[in-house]
Amino acid sequence: MVALLREKGITDENVLTAINNIPRHFFLDSAFDKIAYEDRAFPIGEDQTISQPYTVAYQTQLLEIKPNDKVLEIGTGSVYQASVLAEMGAKVFTIERQKKLYEKNKNFIFKSKYRNIKFFYGDGFMGLPTYAPFDKVIITAAAPYVPPRLIEQLKVGGYMVIPVDLGPFQQMLRLTKLADGSYSEERFDNFSFVPMLEGRSGN
Repeated sequence: MVALLREKGITDENVLTAINNIPRHFFLDSAFDKIAYEDRAFPIGEDQTISQPYTVAYQTQLLEIKPNDKVLEIGTGSVYQASVLAEMGAKVFTIERQKKLYEKNKNFIFKSKYRNIKFFYGDGFMGLPTYAPFDKVIITAAAPYVPPRLIEQLKVGGYMVIPVDLGPFQQMLRLTKLADGSYSEERFDNFSFVPMLEGRSGN
């Protein structure tokens, strides 16, 4: 799988090593065991998916993770993306709005290994102001716009990697927070994500 990611343009060796170290089949239903390492997305319940490895690698590479980076993740899902960040030494604060997925992740198989992941049930648009500021923010769903609360919670000079919905596809953006509270924007490739929704589901 790592060889395929290299072919597709992933060059950050730390990202590739982290993905290589994580057994992806543990994050999927056992029915997918034989195809867990294909570069494709899979359903994980509650109309959510585990992103294809290329998407995870792509977003992680844009974040330029350094050990001990404090990272806010919006959309815990299967915990696969959070695990890649944790494997790279980041302190991950991850929010899931789907109650059933949040409850399921309490029994996360690698919880003892990745003690640097903290799980929260809540509205991703609100972030986690109590734990701010964050060095990096990653959104793993198609955002209808850039959430202002999340920009507020980002450190000056920090990155936010976010797929913004432009209709049939989403464009991956990397935003850098500026000293005046605004941000600069870099545009990258197009992807397809499940929508980022406001509020919490399944109270």
